Amino acid sequence: MSANALTREEATARLGELRSQIRRHDHLYYGLDSPEIDDAAYDALFRELKTLEGGWPDLVTPDSPTQRAGATPLVAFGQVTHLEPMLSLANAKSEAELAAWHARVVRLTEEAGFDPAALRFTLEPKIDGLAVSLRYEGGRLTSGATRGDGLVGEDVTQNLRTISAIPLTLVSGGGSAPERVPVPEPVPELLEVRGEVYLPLTAFERLNESRLVEGEPTFANPRNAAAGSLRQLDQRITASRPLSMWAYGVTAPSGELPPGQWEILKWLKEHGFRVSRDVRLVEGLDEIVAVCRDWERRRAELDYDIDGVVVKVDSRSVQQALGTAGRDPRWAVAYKFAPTTAQTRLLEIRVNVGRTGMLNPYAVLAPVEVGGVTVSQATLHNEDDIRRKDLRVGDVVIVQRAGDVIPQVVAPLTDLRDGSESQFVMPEECPSCATPVVRAPGEVAVRCPNPDCPAKAVEMLKHFVSRGAMDIEGVGDKIVQRLFDLGLVRDPADLYALSEADLMPLEGFQERAVANVLAAIAGSRARPFSRVVFALGIPHVGGQNAELLVARFRTMDALRAAEIDDIASVEGLGPVIAESVHSFLREPSVADLVRRLNAAGVRMKDDARPTPAGGGALAGRSFVLTGTLPTMSRDDAAALIEGAGGRVVGSVSGKTDYIVAGDSPGSKLAKARRLGVHELDEAGLRELLESGTD
Repeated sequence: MSANALTREEATARLGELRSQIRRHDHLYYGLDSPEIDDAAYDALFRELKTLEGGWPDLVTPDSPTQRAGATPLVAFGQVTHLEPMLSLANAKSEAELAAWHARVVRLTEEAGFDPAALRFTLEPKIDGLAVSLRYEGGRLTSGATRGDGLVGEDVTQNLRTISAIPLTLVSGGGSAPERVPVPEPVPELLEVRGEVYLPLTAFERLNESRLVEGEPTFANPRNAAAGSLRQLDQRITASRPLSMWAYGVTAPSGELPPGQWEILKWLKEHGFRVSRDVRLVEGLDEIVAVCRDWERRRAELDYDIDGVVVKVDSRSVQQALGTAGRDPRWAVAYKFAPTTAQTRLLEIRVNVGRTGMLNPYAVLAPVEVGGVTVSQATLHNEDDIRRKDLRVGDVVIVQRAGDVIPQVVAPLTDLRDGSESQFVMPEECPSCATPVVRAPGEVAVRCPNPDCPAKAVEMLKHFVSRGAMDIEGVGDKIVQRLFDLGLVRDPADLYALSEADLMPLEGFQERAVANVLAAIAGSRARPFSRVVFALGIPHVGGQNAELLVARFRTMDALRAAEIDDIASVEGLGPVIAESVHSFLREPSVADLVRRLNAAGVRMKDDARPTPAGGGALAGRSFVLTGTLPTMSRDDAAALIEGAGGRVVGSVSGKTDYIVAGDSPGSKLAKARRLGVHELDEAGLRELLESGTD
């Protein structure tokens, strides 16, 4: 129905319904991570609202979802005085400093007349973004400001209104179940919500890429990008960048707030704000340290930067009793991680050759400390990636390392160039064997086509003995290189012909070490067949794909005899992988290697996978695993599923029956929800395994 076909009363009512529905769905999507409708249905509601407001412009309200992005640039930012000071946090840069802070809190708590044994602590990820305060009057957003000096901040209200994760009008009384959102209840007439505005890492990469294309300087890190985006005088620029926000606090002059930080976070979530799902409520120093270690380990899995963990005394009564020291609250501390990014000079770009013959460029850097280790080399992926990032030898670059992730060059700081920098050119010949390189149409990879290339042979051996493949303990990269250089091992089958007489003369090898290495090689003969398939180094076949191939074909003979269509029909694979498997296993050199491995006693069939009686409780059902489960590894979960007759596949499709999701599930879960795939957590999986029914 068109806007003109409605009476003013009907238009007013429909506008109210649409705004209420859109706010509700915003809350479900951003606050609860539980969307009820897909993007198309949401867009339809939004379009109807815009159309109706276009026909009745005098009925447009300032808090309408359509008013997030305006059109008139500001001349300058005003100032906003915070209701209460936005305090800074003292830092604990080691577990010893964290323990000292905890001991001080315990002592001061007892001195204030509280029972220190009753202390609880709320732990939140310390988002590396820009702190803001949002003022709500009568449940409506009236102003928003940066932290500034803690007392007065810059008025960035119009820019904050463009961020979809920030509710323009508070919902209330929601709880966690989507069907209970929202139920009206009173909120304080005046309050300020504190949060951290940030730019997701994927969005940061896209933003820097677009700036390179446009010839603009790149941002050094996501925090700078978020700050630059929020402080735009033209809010249309802010609206074009996918900023988001995590809420972490609220203050109200009336004092009508929950009694502890844990309840405050719950209150914020119920009233429409995004709150980290990984916040923890713990007791005692040991639990605090354990959570901090876990966050530091998992930080590389996140799509946003965290630089530590904020530890807060949970009770607001104890917080008030402990007070502040200068500008820092005594009741909170920021446990800081080692930085994951740094700036350094790109000295040289070199190239090595991988096991499939791919030429892999890598960066030689001026040594710099990143993430607690000294980094002097970093991955550059491929020539197209270097061109896309506009990396040049001599650039000052941003280097990133998080957890155990290989260091990588994120972007150049183009505004620091002085004209002495030089472009990288991929060599036309293999640096190992001098064979002219090739690049297939449509591929980014440049490869050495020589099947006897020494570098390919060495990398193949390193892959074969590695963890996840044959896992031959004691035979690392350096030993592989020595064995190859001495002519003792040219391919994986040669490993099984090594003797004590071959190894004893080698420098650094003593009798016990030789015995251990030979025992490890002998023990690898019994590795599961799927590990053997993975160890062969078939292009595009990782550990999970190897499992899918083995589950279908069971023996090497059957796999080598399979046609492309047979392989492509395995759910989770497809034509590209099928072609790769088919052509690889038919190469004469590979056929000879398989024959010699078989003669050496390496397992060439899957005789350890029993078929459950009656097909199993999960027979005929397919599962995708994503994220980190609380008490079991993905391998453990896959074994339980397969033991009950189910199949574990690598990607989500319309044929997937279940997705089992843990912490940090990534894009697979979002796709599964769009496709309506049944979602399970670990507890749900165990229940399904026990009952065999939904």
